[in-house]
Amino acid sequence: MKVIRGVAAVVLMAVAGFGSAAPVLVVVPVRVETGLFRIDRPARQGGMVLGTVPVGTVRLVKDGADIAFAHDGRFLIAFGRDHATVAILSATLGDGRTVTERLAVAPRAWRIESLPTLPHHSQPDAEFEARRPAELAQIDAARRVTSDSQGWRQAFIWPARGRISGVFGSQRIYAGQPGAPHNGVDVAGAVGTPVIAPADGVVILAAASPFTLEGNLLMIDHGLALNSAFLHLSRIDVKVGDHVRQGQTIGGIGQTGRATGPHLHWGLKWHDERIDPQDVVK
Repeated sequence: MKVIRGVAAVVLMAVAGFGSAAPVLVVVPVRVETGLFRIDRPARQGGMVLGTVPVGTVRLVKDGADIAFAHDGRFLIAFGRDHATVAILSATLGDGRTVTERLAVAPRAWRIESLPTLPHHSQPDAEFEARRPAELAQIDAARRVTSDSQGWRQAFIWPARGRISGVFGSQRIYAGQPGAPHNGVDVAGAVGTPVIAPADGVVILAAASPFTLEGNLLMIDHGLALNSAFLHLSRIDVKVGDHVRQGQTIGGIGQTGRATGPHLHWGLKWHDERIDPQDVVK
């Protein structure tokens, strides 16, 4: 029997009743390796997906930027609130070939609230202006830290349970001027309510003193440029460099920084893309 591989296999075989000298042409479908990416869920704004690169990939690029992938070919990509409706994935293979795929990113409708009689914001005070640059520098430096954490592979769990008091992507329009979209999810709860790690990770920032906006701020790296930020905490139970496990207590809900009531603000970010935490929790 001779098999020729392609979109279909051509098989030459002898059929009973015709004798061994009577070949019959039979077309048998054969699976063809396309070399395209495999992802675990549809892509959409504010979401993230896990995927597998084509066999032999040595370089992975999303929308023109290099991104890391694991030794087993698994990778993570995410799509911010206002991401375009198409993402371009490109893999360079060991033999020099390039495989490219256009990935559809579904748009989402965000909660928009119009406040036509309220001003956009008040002028920041002198203390805020003096402290804020150093705080932002600490946050930026923390997000540049890389770790070998494998938390990105896990199904994330809620760091706290309670009423959802603020949703990702919501935005207020003040007298016709758009405010900044909400970049996380808020969970209301009593001060001191335990906050747990939503996935394995390494602590990359644990504020020694409350930040002007975030209050007691804790940040955890989950690997492959994915990190969590926990704002307004009443306490922080871990320190920079600690390896935390999913479900481990890391702090407590609070009302520090600019918070109108006790709650946890949980933000997720992959590179420069902010992700909706409600889109990734189980």
